[in-house]
Amino acid sequence: MIFGKIKKDEKIIKFNVKIQCVNCNKQVPGGMKSGENYFNTHEFNKELEKFQKTYLCGICRDKKRTNN
Repeated sequence: MIFGKIKKDEKIIKFNVKIQCVNCNKQVPGGMKSGENYFNTHEFNKELEKFQKTYLCGICRDKKRTNN
């Protein structure tokens, strides 16, 4: 999954993050990519923290979509 900002011809950083669905607590693979300039900046860490607090797995996301 691409996370954050990657500029054209920028080096890509691959990293792993522990990600769990906030609804069912299912552990999901956390392999992600980001641009070298954006990786580990204050904005990056803030966005990653928000992402981890609001992440829904595919099953829970689909259930939420069909209920609305």
